[in-house]
Amino acid sequence: MIYVLVVAGYALVPVAGIALVVASRVRPAALAGLGELLGRVFVTRAARITLLLFVWWLGWHFLVG
Repeated sequence: MIYVLVVAGYALVPVAGIALVVASRVRPAALAGLGELLGRVFVTRAARITLLLFVWWLGWHFLVG
């Protein structure tokens, strides 16, 4: 049961991301676009390394289970 919830949660993240990209194109004044968001997030090297390690950790736990 827990495995199904984890897989569903892991699959929900890209769906939510796509929904936000579509919403930012429909109402550009309300939401920042993907390029602007990534530009602000990846300004520092620490942020890039942190995101890389987080995705690696999440994928490792998803694939090992």
